[in-house]
Amino acid sequence: MLAELTDRAWLWAAAGFYLVGFVLGTWSLLRGGRPSGAGMYVLIAAGYALQLIGLTLRGRAVGGCPLGNNLEIYQFTAWSAITLYLVIGVTFRTSLLGYFTSCLAAALTVVSLAIPSWDPALRIRIFGNNHWIELHAALAVFSYGVFGLLALTSIMFLARNHSLKSKKLDGWVSFLPSILDLDQIGIRLLGMGVGILGVSLAVASIYWLRDTDRANFLKIISTVAMWAAYAVALSLRLSGRLLARRFAWTCLLLFPLALLSLQVVNDTRQPAAARAPAPVRAKR
Repeated sequence: MLAELTDRAWLWAAAGFYLVGFVLGTWSLLRGGRPSGAGMYVLIAAGYALQLIGLTLRGRAVGGCPLGNNLEIYQFTAWSAITLYLVIGVTFRTSLLGYFTSCLAAALTVVSLAIPSWDPALRIRIFGNNHWIELHAALAVFSYGVFGLLALTSIMFLARNHSLKSKKLDGWVSFLPSILDLDQIGIRLLGMGVGILGVSLAVASIYWLRDTDRANFLKIISTVAMWAAYAVALSLRLSGRLLARRFAWTCLLLFPLALLSLQVVNDTRQPAAARAPAPVRAKR
C-alpha cells in the first residue's frame, strides 16, 4: 500500500504533520500555555521523515538531487531548515523555535504543493552528469534553509525586545529565550549560512571558470548578491555597527529576498533545462 503512494502524497503527508504542529502550538499559545517541546519535536521529526521519502522518490526519478522546479526548491529549503532544527534545535532549549519552524515548513510545503505550475508533469535532470553543479545547488539551497531558521530567530528576538520595551513580559513571549541568547543564536546561524553559501559558490566557480560560455550570469549575480548581502550583515554585526533590533530586522527582511532569488535562479535555468537529457514524466 505504502509503495503505491506517489512522491507528492508523501510530501502532502509531511506538510500535514508540519501544519498539525503549527495548529497545536497556536492553540497552546492562545490558551496561555507553552507548546510541548517534545510533542512539537516528534511531529516535526515525523513530517521530516515523510518529506525525506518524498524527496528521495523524486530524486530517484530524475537520477539526481531533486531541485528541478519551484516545488522541489521550496521543499528542499523547508527540509533544510527542519534538518538544522532537528540537529541543533534541542540545544536552543526553546519549544517556540519548534513552533516557528513548523510554521515555516508548513507554509513552504503547502504553498509549493498547492501551485500546479510549480510542479510540471515532465521533469528534467537539470544537472546532467555534473556532480560539481549538483553539489553547488544542494549547498546553496541548504544555506537558504539556514537563513530561514535565522529569520525565525529574528522574529523571536523582535518579539522579546518589544516585550521588554513595553514591559509586557507575560503571555507567549515569556517562553522565549533571553535577548542575549537569541542574539548569539542569530550570529551563529548567520555565520553558518554565509559559510555554506560561500562554499557553494566556490564549488560552482570551478565549473564556471572551466566553461564560461555556459555560465548563466543572471543566476550568478543573483546568488552572489544574496551571499554578499548576508556577508555584509555578518561583518557589520561582528564589527559592532549592526546591533540588536536593526540586526534582527536585517536578517528578517533578507529572507524574502532570498526566496525571490530562488525564483530567479529557477527561471534563468529553464531554457538550459529544456535541452537537457533524461526527461521524466511524473506520476500523478
